[in-house]
Amino acid sequence: MILNHMVDHAAQLDSIFRALSDPTRRAMLESLRARERSIMELAEPFDMSLAGAAKHVQVLDRAGLITRRKQGRTQYCRLNSTALQDAHDWLQQYAKFWDSRLDKLDEILKSERKRGKKK
Repeated sequence: MILNHMVDHAAQLDSIFRALSDPTRRAMLESLRARERSIMELAEPFDMSLAGAAKHVQVLDRAGLITRRKQGRTQYCRLNSTALQDAHDWLQQYAKFWDSRLDKLDEILKSERKRGKKK
C-alpha cells in the first residue's frame, strides 16, 4: 500500500517535471497565473495552431498543473497550484541538503581563517 503510494507520487512528480521542462508550457502556466484562459488565448503568443496548443495543454493537464472546463465549444484552463506545491516540496528536500552542506563549508572556511590569523 505504501509502496504503491510512493510509486504513484514518483510518477506524478515525473509528469510534473516533464511538463515543466518545456519553455512553451512554462510560459502558458505563467499566463494562467493572472487568470483563466481559453486554449486559443494560450496559443496566441506562440503563433501556433490550436491543435499544437491543445497538445501542450494536454501535457499540463495530465501533470495536474491545470484544470479545464468546457463552456460551449471553448475549453478554458486554470492553474492548479497544488501540483506546483508538490514539486516545490520535493525540491525543498534538496535545498535543505545543500544548505547544510554550505553551512558546513562556511564553518570550515571560518576555522581556516582563524588558523591563518594565529600564524
